[in-house]
Amino acid sequence: MREPVAVFDGHNDTLLKLEIAARQGRALDFAAASPALNIDLPGARRSGFAGGFFAMFTPSHLDRFDGSFDPDDPGNFDPIGQPEALNFTLAMFARLRRLARKLPEDLAICRDAPEIRDAIARHRIAILPHVEGAECIDTDFNALEVLHAAGLRSLGLVWSRENAFGHGAPIDAQPVPEPGKGLTDAGFALVRECDRLGILIDLSHLTEAGFWDVAATTNRPLIATHSNAHAISPSARNLTDRQLSAVAETGGIVGLNFHVGFLRADCAPDSDTPIAQMVRHLDHMLGILGEDGVALGSDFDGCLLPRDIGGVAGLPRLVSGMRDAGFGEPLIHKICRDNWLVAIARGLPETAA
Repeated sequence: MREPVAVFDGHNDTLLKLEIAARQGRALDFAAASPALNIDLPGARRSGFAGGFFAMFTPSHLDRFDGSFDPDDPGNFDPIGQPEALNFTLAMFARLRRLARKLPEDLAICRDAPEIRDAIARHRIAILPHVEGAECIDTDFNALEVLHAAGLRSLGLVWSRENAFGHGAPIDAQPVPEPGKGLTDAGFALVRECDRLGILIDLSHLTEAGFWDVAATTNRPLIATHSNAHAISPSARNLTDRQLSAVAETGGIVGLNFHVGFLRADCAPDSDTPIAQMVRHLDHMLGILGEDGVALGSDFDGCLLPRDIGGVAGLPRLVSGMRDAGFGEPLIHKICRDNWLVAIARGLPETAA
């Protein structure tokens, strides 16, 4: 039997699920097999999950968020205040740090590509801290400085709602893309500050107008950690061929999102979505981005997955789907791990010892 292919993943919401469960008095144990988690330590070990961007996202209404998400409830897209978002982000960051301290032989919080490679070589799950939606950042960037010092290395300016920095793309079918509104003045300033500090800017969830604003401002390769091809699934969350070409021109990268609504041509929330549909997106993106520009960005613990994936246990089945489609082993290894490590090395300065 083949060893599983090592996967470094562009996005998951496991920290959010752990934090919400703890607040509701039903703590989940990441170190044990847990059906309630898409990623747990035993499953990661069996499937080849070697690490990834671990997101910290603040829901609009913490008092009634139960870990599930209804895209048809407009309340889930309400703005949230900066102090509340910062408090919740700090709680998730603290949870991450305590978890890594509890499992030092299994987890490593990483700040650059060499640290990620070292963690993987030592058989530790390499965690790159990421904030999804910059609501926790004040417009003076004091919180950004502190979070960067704590290890933040990737930031999505928006989730699918408005904040002080820009506007998010709706989670809707949009066959004819609407550009929407772009970055605010504070958003342009945040992009420049992230470039200065060495924090990756994630384009996923931005409107198309916001995408082009970032592209015109940043001096780093364009990155979308968990987005798909609009030409195959016409969700507003996916990237048009023109956007994919712009990412390619900068030597950037796009991670395949496993959410069924961003995979299917009808954008339906139907878990009976075949792995072959995921491979269709990979193939389309490869045709524009090339073999160095496509990766994985699962959205584990934050989306509705294809039934044949189901969580990290399904990663080897995705690899098998790539093989069935004629993807060679070098390309599979690039998509599953190597492309992210190269992109992170290009986008982040090495951390001084």
